[in-house]
Amino acid sequence: MTQTSRLSAVQASYDTVAVDHARLLSGDLEGRPLDRAVLNAFAEHVRGGGGGAVADLGCGTGRVAAYLGGRGVRVFGVDLSPAMVAVARRSHPGLRFEVGRMAGLDMADGVLGGVLAWYATVHTPPGELPSVFAEFARVLAPGGYALVAFEAEEGQRRLDRAYGHPVDLDVYGTPPDLIASLLAGAGLAEVARMVRGPGAREQGPQGFLLARKDPREPPL
Repeated sequence: MTQTSRLSAVQASYDTVAVDHARLLSGDLEGRPLDRAVLNAFAEHVRGGGGGAVADLGCGTGRVAAYLGGRGVRVFGVDLSPAMVAVARRSHPGLRFEVGRMAGLDMADGVLGGVLAWYATVHTPPGELPSVFAEFARVLAPGGYALVAFEAEEGQRRLDRAYGHPVDLDVYGTPPDLIASLLAGAGLAEVARMVRGPGAREQGPQGFLLARKDPREPPL
């Protein structure tokens, strides 16, 4: 499958599930204290680093962006799926959401205090992650933070049905050491990582990795 056809399949799949995705995951973070702790730490690091804006890439229906917004983060969302963005706008009218690709962001260099990819890379083959992480580094200001949540067990599985609908998705698991190495290759140094066991609707261990762009790097 080419990159263009893969992205088209991802967009179509999430357009299909958008409404039920929002319904079924509503309140999901309430039952995940470790996930909240990771997001809280990310929010504190961003605020302590100057409080620059955060882009929630692959924001879906906006639930994680709303969580960060409630913790004093200036956050906006970007997602490939117009239907997911439409639901996010209806659900969280106080936040800004845009349609876009995380590997080709319509943003200037060095403008963000943080980038969040909350399971946004799970449909990206590992071989394409270097260009995605390079884009994260491009839009981050010196000293800015990136937080990536991902499936932490190596492998690939096919997803034909999700949230009560037929979909056309491949899901990639990536070991934490590889995520850290690829981020470092993009100029984002590991700050911390966490791996937890699977929760409801999860197939294996879940990883979270916080990285930072060198604060001494001059703006491009």
